[in-house]
Amino acid sequence: MKNLKYISWNVNGLRACMKKGFMDTFNMLDADCFCLQETKLQPHQIELDLPGYHQYWNSAVKKGYSGTALFTKEEPLSVTYGLGIEEHDQEGRLITAEFDDHYLICCYTPNSQRGLARLSYRMVWEEEMKKYMTKLAESKPVILCGDLNVAHKDIDIANPAANHKNAGFTDEEREKMTNLLSAGFTDSFRLLHPDQKEAYSWWSYFAKSRERNIGWRIDYFLVSDSLKDRIKGAAIHPEIMGSDHCPVELILG
Repeated sequence: MKNLKYISWNVNGLRACMKKGFMDTFNMLDADCFCLQETKLQPHQIELDLPGYHQYWNSAVKKGYSGTALFTKEEPLSVTYGLGIEEHDQEGRLITAEFDDHYLICCYTPNSQRGLARLSYRMVWEEEMKKYMTKLAESKPVILCGDLNVAHKDIDIANPAANHKNAGFTDEEREKMTNLLSAGFTDSFRLLHPDQKEAYSWWSYFAKSRERNIGWRIDYFLVSDSLKDRIKGAAIHPEIMGSDHCPVELILG
């Protein structure tokens, strides 16, 4: 069985990212599956020529907001959009592709926002996602990738003390991640790099945060525990520009 390469990237507006070298990055990384978050467009607003890839898009009802896309060399057996719950399916946050031996979910988790205005909604979303993933995992292993909008542990954020209780680093959000992992999933990057510090996937645009590497690791590949032994690589690509996030990678053998 050949290795499979997966890439996930929050592009923070695909049309903007296209002007900053997206296609060069896409071609260079040459992934079997390439998942995007925060595309911020409706499908008719872009013509993306990706020979050899099947394209799937899930756009928010609200224009210029949120949105996900999944590009895959192998045609999935089936593709579904959202959680099948109307309350959660207005923002284009989820695409699930079913393959022979696993599900791949591209996810853009709702941000709890300034002042934690959306934390209570986020908690409901997290519970529904956990139910959804554990249900899928009953039939075949699951890979979840995307911007999950949480730095799980102190090691995953440059300034844990200063950010405690801020969106993305609240006790509530971190506990939901712990609960999800406890339900039978593995954080692929931490499995291979348990003690690696200063490994971040998002940096604020303020105060030269990226140059100083004052960042957060909020982009993940989580896999069913049954896939753990197949993880051959898990990487973060901070050298790749074009967004305030960088791509993250999973290699499965």
